[in-house]
Amino acid sequence: MSILPQSPRVLALANQKGGVGKTTTAINLGTALAAIGERVLVIDLDPQGNASTGLGIDRRDRDLSTYDVMTGECSLAETILDTDVPRLWVAPSTMDLLGVELEIAARPDRAHRLRNAISTLAQSRDETIPDFSYVLIDCPPSLNLLTINALSASHSILVPLQCEFFALEGLSQLLSTVEQVKAALNPELSIHGIVLTMFDSRNNLSSQVVADVRETMGDAVYETVIPRNVRVSEAPSYGKPALLYDLKCTGSQAYLRLASEIIQRERTLRGVAA
Repeated sequence: MSILPQSPRVLALANQKGGVGKTTTAINLGTALAAIGERVLVIDLDPQGNASTGLGIDRRDRDLSTYDVMTGECSLAETILDTDVPRLWVAPSTMDLLGVELEIAARPDRAHRLRNAISTLAQSRDETIPDFSYVLIDCPPSLNLLTINALSASHSILVPLQCEFFALEGLSQLLSTVEQVKAALNPELSIHGIVLTMFDSRNNLSSQVVADVRETMGDAVYETVIPRNVRVSEAPSYGKPALLYDLKCTGSQAYLRLASEIIQRERTLRGVAA
């Protein structure tokens, strides 16, 4: 019997290295999926709350957050907020998440609290909560209990990897953690794919990193590569995804291609004809 809900598809965006484009990918991939018709929930599980800010959610408006979900103070449905992107919602985070591990460490369900919260979405009586087709979990840049909760709750993991010299450093640790979670908590967990981010075509090193990662990880690496792009970097300061800030920029177009590639992989995984 499946331990995860059949719908929505739940993807954790995880990498214990910071600055690899994880949150940027969560924001813009979620927007791109919504733009092509999917109903998407972004769960912000990073205490920094940058995914929430990048989707236009002011910190003063986060009366309930994923901290309250993890501590059992409210349901996930109660935290969900609309964004300016049609078909895209967010469960915001606050700095309170920094202390959540101490609060739940002694609880027997400490590794399953997010999974249990997601499974209750279908039972929500709030008519404003849709039937999501995708849930994207933005994890903190560490392999802590929050990340373990995300991996326990997910069907697959999406790994953003920066096109820089130490790109593969630490990936083996993340893959080892995935195997441990599969063995102990979530046998359905798989690597959905690795997305190469911050690619600079003017830099020979970036091209070498792409080649090395593809040689090492093979088909696990998405064909789409996310370029380093000023417009993508500027967008969060306006509380907007890049696709709203500048749809035609190279970064926005890359995230649209990535969304299409992810949907195609999902069809392949489920044996659904394109």
